[in-house]
Amino acid sequence: MKIYIVGIGVDGVKTLTREAEEAIASADVLIGAKRMLDPFLALGKPFLTEYRSTEIVRYLNENSFGMAALLMSGDCGFFSGAKKLAELLDDHDTEVISGISSPVYLCAKLKKEWSDCFFVSLHGQDGNIARHVKAHEKTFFLLGGDLKASDICGRLCEYGMDDVVVYIGERLGYDNERIITGKACELIDFETDGLCVMLAENRDCEKALPCGISDDEFIRGKVPMTKSEIRTLVAVGLDIGKNDTCWDIGGGTGSVSVEMAVRCENGIVCTVEKNPEAVGLIRQNQRKFGCDNIRVLEGKAEELVNDLPAPDCVFIGGSGGMLEEIIAAAIGKNSSARLIVTAVSLETLSECIALFDKFGLEADISQIAVTRTKKIGQHTMLSAENPVYIIKRKLQ
Repeated sequence: MKIYIVGIGVDGVKTLTREAEEAIASADVLIGAKRMLDPFLALGKPFLTEYRSTEIVRYLNENSFGMAALLMSGDCGFFSGAKKLAELLDDHDTEVISGISSPVYLCAKLKKEWSDCFFVSLHGQDGNIARHVKAHEKTFFLLGGDLKASDICGRLCEYGMDDVVVYIGERLGYDNERIITGKACELIDFETDGLCVMLAENRDCEKALPCGISDDEFIRGKVPMTKSEIRTLVAVGLDIGKNDTCWDIGGGTGSVSVEMAVRCENGIVCTVEKNPEAVGLIRQNQRKFGCDNIRVLEGKAEELVNDLPAPDCVFIGGSGGMLEEIIAAAIGKNSSARLIVTAVSLETLSECIALFDKFGLEADISQIAVTRTKKIGQHTMLSAENPVYIIKRKLQ
């Protein structure tokens, strides 16, 4: 069977390409969600209202057609089900026809370039909204489910990005199309249709990946904090990927959590801290640095770690005397997890070495002694920080 997977543009009429129009006209049957099919019902062709890939494949395998057209919104390469369909239809002669996607259409209306956008699909999920906007000058959100444009504006305001300019595109391509522009703080109560997209423009975005953020940048209180030089070595040593799930055990002020979060932009950081004052500081620093991908859990680590998602990276800066239980939970959930423990006392170092041996982990141990300068009168004096041991799991 010849099968066309067709991107019909944003509305299926004005933005329909000539190639797509010809494929639809030639097809013996049309398949797609109701909104995809509506513009073509007047053709009088047999049709199936269905968007689930497995049901579409089952229908085609149970019926004999010379040619079928599977209709997809926008472009088949932009957060589309086309890839899965093409894989399931591998036994047929399948061809994909591109369409005009919503970011292309909206940016044309706004007279803006779209090639420098960062694209996020929020279909049925609550993504790392603030982190993406903090990291990119232009972030395009494809909305869906219960998350509305006003929710994104509210999240941006919660994380100190009130002045970010947003462009909301509602029912693009249709006669009742609306494009609304304003600052995030001006649109937190704006009501939109479910068929909606958004472009957020943050001229004050991060120009480089933050690394070794100055200690003075963090809200600190009286809670101990992992210093900048140590944080840098921990973050680099864990080799954190954009999609990783990270644990920060003994979060303190949240300084390590922030360094983790800016690296796992599409992932999450689960920060465990039992001190209520520290929990408050973590939340403040989380908002200051735009890290809504940090999940703060208050309580004892040994009671919480078993309910955390399997980690790719684990940092243990404070264990509350439960180091064995924490390490056991981490490698129990992911035997290949990257792991770093810091210690400031010989007793903790000794315990950590023994536990690495017990669990069959190879340790790479460094001692870091940082000395900084400070001005006293006309002289520049040296001021030593406490030395810190970094115990890193060495993976083959």
